[in-house]
Amino acid sequence: MSWGVLALAGFVVACGGLLQGLVGFGLALVAVPLLALLDPALVPVPVLVIACAHAVMSLTREFGHVDWRGVGWAMAGRLPGTLIGIWIVRSLDQKSFGVVVGLVVLLCVLLSLVSWRPRPTPPSLVTAGVASGSFGTATSIGGPMIALVYQNETGPQVRATLAAFFTLGTVTSILGLATAGGVTAHQLWNGVVLIPFLIAGFLVSGPLRKRFDAKGIRTPMLVVAGASAVVLVVRSALL
Repeated sequence: MSWGVLALAGFVVACGGLLQGLVGFGLALVAVPLLALLDPALVPVPVLVIACAHAVMSLTREFGHVDWRGVGWAMAGRLPGTLIGIWIVRSLDQKSFGVVVGLVVLLCVLLSLVSWRPRPTPPSLVTAGVASGSFGTATSIGGPMIALVYQNETGPQVRATLAAFFTLGTVTSILGLATAGGVTAHQLWNGVVLIPFLIAGFLVSGPLRKRFDAKGIRTPMLVVAGASAVVLVVRSALL
């Protein structure tokens, strides 16, 4: 990455780290379409590296609130979903991949707007896990599917459970892509150099968690994600 791209990508990652530190997800939803516009090579592997680092930090901070039973059911779906995601990555060219990433973001924005309120039951968790594994491996965006299931739970439980799931899920996706020959040292390094920006955003989220109204950033987050996705789809379709 050039210094200019690094600075812009770092700012995006810092904002995503702050958002996910507050509400439990949103890092990839905001970062993926913007990073894909900056440099398509930043998706999905570098974002998976960043997401894994954030998940480990979040899990360490709120380990005692994890719903491990729910994580187990969700991972039961994540594993076959990962295979679907690997197939998607290997089957699409850059143009088609950009369109798919943009459409997935728009789908996740739509899911965030609907009034559907599923509960964290084994069937819903397995289903969400499959969707998360597929989209998470192919595009790095796997959070909204699980977050939708846990949306009515307490803030600490949502953040901790999503962190545990993301830790296991991102490692699974990276290993799966590596096995299929879809991971290079350059991609991993691009993710590593962005981690300091991620840490900055995460640290800022710490003192704000208990007194910040997460709903206050919901609308701007969805607007930025949706607008970025539309631009990405149009640009990819015109390549």
